[in-house]
Amino acid sequence: MNVVEMLIEKYPCLKEPGSFNGQYGWQQRTKYKMGNYRAKLRGSQLSCPELEVNSLKRKKTNEKSCLKGTKRPRKAEVNYLPPFPFGETEETLEKERVDLLKEIQKKNNKKLIGEKMEKTFSYRRLEIINHCPAVKDFKERWPALFCESEIKNEFRRITAVPLEPTFLQTLDLYTPKLLDLFKMKGGDAGIKIRSMLDSLCQRVEDKRDAVIRCLLSYLGESSEEPIEAYQDVRRDMIGDSFTNHLMKIVVLGSTAGEEDANIAGVVIVIEGTAVLSGCKNLTNACLLLMGFIYSLNLSYPSKLRDTFEVFQKIFLGLDALKISPKVSSLQRKLLM
Repeated sequence: MNVVEMLIEKYPCLKEPGSFNGQYGWQQRTKYKMGNYRAKLRGSQLSCPELEVNSLKRKKTNEKSCLKGTKRPRKAEVNYLPPFPFGETEETLEKERVDLLKEIQKKNNKKLIGEKMEKTFSYRRLEIINHCPAVKDFKERWPALFCESEIKNEFRRITAVPLEPTFLQTLDLYTPKLLDLFKMKGGDAGIKIRSMLDSLCQRVEDKRDAVIRCLLSYLGESSEEPIEAYQDVRRDMIGDSFTNHLMKIVVLGSTAGEEDANIAGVVIVIEGTAVLSGCKNLTNACLLLMGFIYSLNLSYPSKLRDTFEVFQKIFLGLDALKISPKVSSLQRKLLM
């Protein structure tokens, strides 16, 4: 307390919430200080891709306005567009990418692949942010990214948050409270939720999957939007069967409404491309889909905005201060 009083006494502007009698408060001062710092970075010889990507010089003549085509972090990305490692250029990092294509064909080579993926992270982000490639094309250029371990690593590089443990620990923490909220839900959604809860298994994995499905109904979003079940489709037929799916979690070997005990496999499909097969269960696929959304800089599906906001801001704790009214209401109930 004494430290706070001393700081306020030395810097009275800390008491000012905003503008008062022509004097700017600390928030405005910080804003202008950072603006001046960014201006110096743009004018210096230091490369700062996050500033350069929005430079008016890089835009077309008809797009030269401060907001047109602005590319910025939207989901609390810590490393949205980092600079290249010291001494590296696009040419040297492209060579590393080509070497990666050779390394992934070798067995027991995960350590070297991980090191090269770490080294080429900034080059990969530059390609994603600047060129917005199709998922199919990007998978051909960076096949090493499209595995479970590297998606988790990429998510951590972007957000500094471990994907799987954070998601699962928070989900497990809120599961008892979520189940209580689900049981109190009324209307058609409540009937659907209770039918799912009646067949709830005690296995942790099954309980997580059921909570995810119930959460979709609780938020008023159809589970058929992100999840589609097929009985007679093999993994090797995914590319031909689901080309029209923009973003789907495809459950194989189980028809809609059956228990997840019969699941033969879970596949993530984005832009008609099977980006990852062999997911352990529905929850695992959901958290890995979040990893793909961040890694490929994708937008959330409009019909599932609330569900993905819960994943991001409640389960992963990213940008939790900016939250929509519906998700904020759920968060308050979970903390009561």
